[in-house]
Amino acid sequence: MSRELPPLNALRAFEAAARLLSVSKAGDELNVTHGAISRQIRLLEEELGVALFSKEGRGVKLTDAGLRLRDASGDAFERLRAVCTELKRQTADAPFVLGCPGSLLARWFIPRLDRLNRELPELRLQLSASEGELDPRRPGVDATLCFATPPWPTDMQVFELAAERIGAVLSPRYVRHAALAAAAPAALLGEPLLHTASRPQAWPQWAQAHGLDARQLLLGQGFEHLYYLLEAAAAGLGVAIAPQQLVADDLAAGRLVAPWGFVETAARLALWVPGRSRDSRAERLATWLGHELGGLAALPPLV
Repeated sequence: MSRELPPLNALRAFEAAARLLSVSKAGDELNVTHGAISRQIRLLEEELGVALFSKEGRGVKLTDAGLRLRDASGDAFERLRAVCTELKRQTADAPFVLGCPGSLLARWFIPRLDRLNRELPELRLQLSASEGELDPRRPGVDATLCFATPPWPTDMQVFELAAERIGAVLSPRYVRHAALAAAAPAALLGEPLLHTASRPQAWPQWAQAHGLDARQLLLGQGFEHLYYLLEAAAAGLGVAIAPQQLVADDLAAGRLVAPWGFVETAARLALWVPGRSRDSRAERLATWLGHELGGLAALPPLV
């Protein structure tokens, strides 16, 4: 079976002209003359034996054959651009850019960053923090670390690192610490609870896991981000809710306590990698994170 293709320059000229619906604009984009684009398109039409454009007033429009080739060539060139961009980012001199929610970055990642840099110096890790909705497909990011709930999208590699476990936490400095720490979880139904708009589902999930009616929860002081919520709890302002990973160091240091433990949710802490090709740097990072979290990151199948 023949694997021959028309000349690449002719396909590039056609793809640009078909996308822009203008021979002149295609020439400007490819830094060649209008005539050069026209010659390449004629060459391609002769090669294929079909007309790809037809006249429409002072401009051009695609024929049915042109529409088919536009869709195929546009997709092919876009995939080539994406892969080339990815390969450039993976060069030895390029940093590995990791997107991460600010709260996770500040409370779990940064305390471990020095060890990660010592053990994986080849990553040249660069961090991109955000408290808003993280888009793991956004340009310029090699991977995103965040809590999310399966199923996973088919156009992403997702390394599951750890189950999300949430729990109610408070400081020994809180005025009602002694009474609450000795009480059952139901004692929190009458307690003004610290909460955050970024995780509105957390308290209801916790209540349901403990067999409590979430409608009886009393929400008190609210905070925009989880980081501020946990700082408020550590300052003794009330009872907060958080994933275990984000308060592990505070619990170890005695800044916070979790009298009722932690319950597992459907979410997972996972490393998201855009695209379908294997990136060895992402795999090394996922393995390191998995060990650090007390488990092993499962590598997705190569597809």
